[in-house]
Amino acid sequence: MSQPTWYFEDFEVGKTIEVGTRTVSEAEIIEFARQFDPQPFHVDREAASRSIYGGVIASGWHTCAMMMRLMVDGFLNKSSSMGSPGVDEIRWLKPVRPGDTLKVTTTAVEARPSSSKPDRGVVVTRWEATNQKGELVATVTGMGMFGRRPA
Repeated sequence: MSQPTWYFEDFEVGKTIEVGTRTVSEAEIIEFARQFDPQPFHVDREAASRSIYGGVIASGWHTCAMMMRLMVDGFLNKSSSMGSPGVDEIRWLKPVRPGDTLKVTTTAVEARPSSSKPDRGVVVTRWEATNQKGELVATVTGMGMFGRRPA
């Protein structure tokens, strides 16, 4: 991996970064759900059409996985990320449907240097996924550890 271009010191609380977009297909929704969340409205077109959703929708966990992939490709692999100690909140606000294009952004909510490990800091971020209509479909709030800029 090449040298990171984004360090702990580069986070500005309140600044939002666009990390990427991804369009999801019905086949992808069903494939993910068959493996990890095989509820009828995720895997069965007919049952889904009779559900409160009126058709197949992505599992919330699939939505999170797509958000994570966009974060890794569009941001984390270019940063000094050291992983995450956890997620505090996930919200699935609107169904993600076949053909939807998700756009993911991340906003720094809080940034603090580690008091016990001077080589890193902790950043609380809020990820947001919107669909092609601009509707907010999911949010994730959690923490990430990032390396400090070398002296």
